[in-house]
Amino acid sequence: MEQSVKIDPLKLPGPWEDGFVLERQHTLSSEFLGYDGLGNPQFHTVRSELGELVFQLKNRADQNAVASIAATAVKFIVNWNPVFDLIVPVPPSRKRVTYQPVEEIAKAIGARLAKPVMIDAVKKATNTPELKNVFDYQERMKLLNGAFEIDDDAVHNRRILLVDDLYRSGATVTVVTKAILAGGAAVVYLLAMTKTRTRT
Repeated sequence: MEQSVKIDPLKLPGPWEDGFVLERQHTLSSEFLGYDGLGNPQFHTVRSELGELVFQLKNRADQNAVASIAATAVKFIVNWNPVFDLIVPVPPSRKRVTYQPVEEIAKAIGARLAKPVMIDAVKKATNTPELKNVFDYQERMKLLNGAFEIDDDAVHNRRILLVDDLYRSGATVTVVTKAILAGGAAVVYLLAMTKTRTRT
């Protein structure tokens, strides 16, 4: 069922014209319960409403979550009112066999706002390692150096809404935004869905 959920937005500083994460707390609490029979740690995790939707989409392959995520994002965008003409998703950190969550979110937002979405405007240029276990910001920036290719023709003179599902340190979206601007975009706005806890 498609309906927006309650959010707690946070303004994000960066090289973009303006940017927000819709929900500043992806995880509200996480309690260690012990180990299962295979020795894997088990946790009882409580997430925000939007955090739970993003988790279900990314980690449980629940594509039904897309509708409520997109409805929540669109409601915020309408009130925010950035002037843009193209939606671009941040390239996913790893390839999934069936679908990419951030791309599905971007396409659903585009459909609801009647805005074009270009999946391939930004592509991974190199096989960078997943960054979820790299907690140092400078190390993340180093690993991301030269990691993305921009379709200059796609972004030239365009006003871009850059969409991401999870915001952690901001390293990836910072690098991508700078690359899009270097490719000739007129302006970049950033909208991320939820913010995870940053460890250093």
